[in-house]
Amino acid sequence: MLYQAYQFQEDLIAPLRDLARRLQIFSTSKFWGPAGAMAQHFSAALEMISRYEITHERPDFAIDVVRVGNRDVPITVETTLDLPFGKLLRFAADIDTPRPRILVVAPLSGHFSTLLRGTVKTLLRDHDVYITDWANARDVPVSAGRFGMDDYVDYIIRFLEKIGPGGHVLAVCQPCVQVLAAVAVMSEDGHPATPRTMTLMAGPIDPRESPTEVNELAVSKSLAWFENSLISNVPWRYSGGGRRVYPGFLQLVAFMAMNMQRHQDAHRKLYEHLAKGETAEADKIKTFYDEYFAVLDMTEEFYIETIDRVFQKAELATGDFTYRGQKVDPGKIRKTALLTVEGGRDDICALGQTSAAHDLCRSLRPHLKRHHLQANVGHYGVFNGRRWETEIYPIVRNMILAME
Repeated sequence: MLYQAYQFQEDLIAPLRDLARRLQIFSTSKFWGPAGAMAQHFSAALEMISRYEITHERPDFAIDVVRVGNRDVPITVETTLDLPFGKLLRFAADIDTPRPRILVVAPLSGHFSTLLRGTVKTLLRDHDVYITDWANARDVPVSAGRFGMDDYVDYIIRFLEKIGPGGHVLAVCQPCVQVLAAVAVMSEDGHPATPRTMTLMAGPIDPRESPTEVNELAVSKSLAWFENSLISNVPWRYSGGGRRVYPGFLQLVAFMAMNMQRHQDAHRKLYEHLAKGETAEADKIKTFYDEYFAVLDMTEEFYIETIDRVFQKAELATGDFTYRGQKVDPGKIRKTALLTVEGGRDDICALGQTSAAHDLCRSLRPHLKRHHLQANVGHYGVFNGRRWETEIYPIVRNMILAME
């Protein structure tokens, strides 16, 4: 009944949001006086009410042009492979010169792949960029079947096959585990599309290292508790009606609870900017939360297997990770260069959790392994923002260029 209760509340609030949007057209009326101060506060309050909403549709990437060298290059987003639980998108740049092809594996953890908009835009300066565009599970019919950990690895392999030999892969957060597993499987099989480089950014390769609040929560409860408390059926009004999922709105609440004061302060500032007519400052906050409040649901099997295999058992770190019944051995990786990146202030994936990949990839020669610690960023700053663009990205770019 969890999802149904959420949907009932959403249906009740929707008319209020709609009314607030309609009333905004009267907020600049002369009734409020020539100074307009009252009108601005009224309009700000109405906009805050109208923004009290969680959406379940992927926002647009809004990457139309990228600066490459000394000119602006048009970008077209293409779907190169369309599978039930995710698409492979390509950001095609209007450039004749071949550039390194890189697959960005976005996390499947409650938000859409557009959360990596900044990551993609930076990479486009020098690369032909592809990204995993995971589907909202509530929109995938039950007839499409299940989607668990092995299926996730399957998708990564299929996407790399589509990109072709000589590509590169970059994983952000949660999919670092599945990407490392996929590259290990491809390396052992001698797969021609095995990537030349693998960049793992702030991912839980070994969550036992410096456990964070997220890690501790995952091991503090039994799997039965997660299944009974957090899994719910999708309402029948949606395409995936009846599918059992971990709702995205629950993941959003969990993330916000970790830094509630920060979110409260941000919305207080948003109201103040709106009331003062400071449009540019308000737009920065609104843009972030438009993305942050866009959520997707995860299938029950993927979420529960992630809790069980990644966090509670740490199967990859202990050597017990399997794919389609076979043990996965990162020691089979011999030619794919490894770069790991961690943030010194990361409160989701702490120091040591990602760099653990170096010990697992024991067959790689020293010149094919590199670790970078960005001491002054949190989790989000590892792949977005000024530090990513000016300090982390050049290291990623140089690793890729060295293997071209």
